[in-house]
Amino acid sequence: FTTGGREIPAGLTAADVVSKWTWAATLLQSSNVAYVYGVSGPFWYAAGATIQVLLFSILAVEIKRKCPAIHTVLEVVLVRWGTGAHLVFLFFCLSTNLIVTGMLILGGAAAVEALTGVTTYASCFLIPLG
Repeated sequence: FTTGGREIPAGLTAADVVSKWTWAATLLQSSNVAYVYGVSGPFWYAAGATIQVLLFSILAVEIKRKCPAIHTVLEVVLVRWGTGAHLVFLFFCLSTNLIVTGMLILGGAAAVEALTGVTTYASCFLIPLG
């Protein structure tokens, strides 16, 4: 988005949202729901989560109208609530990124173990190395 001149087609935006929304936990849980409830399980699992995406899109449009030069949630917090709140949100955003990164590495390690037999512990160390 930043390097694309701030002009991205709707299809690419939708693909971007789905790729960011679909984590390892989402794939594993949707498979679990399919196993328990059948074919309709993943549909209803995804249908419940689409409400969040729709509500966030409305919020994002409203924020962009009021603050056209702002790019991140941390900039919104800084402008709206000041430096103290900005530092608190910075801590929580960095913590969230670390937790999500760990979750993705662990999910990938479980997949590598299922496919190749390499232990999860070894995969957790090898995946970040590339």
